[in-house]
Amino acid sequence: MTTRGTETPGSVPKAPAKDPWDLPDVSGLVVGVLGGTGDQGRGLAYRLARAGQKVIIGSRSVERAEAAAQELGLGIEGADNAECARRSDVVIVAVPWDGHAKTLETLQKELVGKLVVDCVNPLGFDKKGAYALKPEEGSAAEQAAVLLPDSRVTAAFHHLSAVLLQDESIEEIDTDVMVLGEVRADTDIVQALAARIPGMRGVFAGRLRNAHQVESLVANLISVNRRYKAHAGLRVTDV
Repeated sequence: MTTRGTETPGSVPKAPAKDPWDLPDVSGLVVGVLGGTGDQGRGLAYRLARAGQKVIIGSRSVERAEAAAQELGLGIEGADNAECARRSDVVIVAVPWDGHAKTLETLQKELVGKLVVDCVNPLGFDKKGAYALKPEEGSAAEQAAVLLPDSRVTAAFHHLSAVLLQDESIEEIDTDVMVLGEVRADTDIVQALAARIPGMRGVFAGRLRNAHQVESLVANLISVNRRYKAHAGLRVTDV
C-alpha cells in the first residue's frame, strides 16, 4: 500500500516530461534540397543558408543545380540529386508531385539512414482552382515512407509561400511549420531547423498517417491567396 507522495520500495522514479520546446542544436547539419531549382526548393535553400545552415541544392541536372546555387550564394552548393543525398544529413524533398515517386525510387540507396523531410503537396488544378489529390498510400509523406523503408521519413514545410521565401527584403516570415513523423527525435530535428528561420516555429502535428490533411490544406491556402492577393501561412494558437 502506498500513499500520495510516496513510492513503492525499489521502484524507479518517473522521469519528468520532456519540454516540447527543448530542441536539439542542428547548426552543424548539412541540409540537402532535392528539387532545389524549383521555387519552393530554392526558397527553402535560401532561407536555411541565410540562417547559417550548410545547404546543398540537388537537381537531375548538375548544371542547373550549380547555376541555382551560384545565383543564391551564401555558400550554397549544387549537385545532382544522388550526390546531394549522399552528402547531406537531412534531405528535404521539394520535387513536383508528378516526379515524387520516381525521384525517391532512384535514390533509395543514397537515402538509407537519412532524415528525409517531405514537403510535397499532391494537388490537381482545374477551372475551379486547386484541389487535393489522395495518393494510394494516403499522402506524399506516406508514399515516401513506403519507397524509403530504410530512411527516417518526416513531413514539414508544406504551407510556406515560395514568394516570401525568395524575397531577400523580408527579414522574418511569420508562420508555423507543421511537422509530422514517427520518431520524436526526428521531428525535434525538423522543428529545430524550422526555428532557425526568423519568424518561423516548428510545431509537432502528429504521425505520418495525419499527413494527408496537412498536405491538402495547401489547396485552401491557394484559394485564400487568390481571393485576398496574399501569401497566407498558418499560426497554431495556445502552444
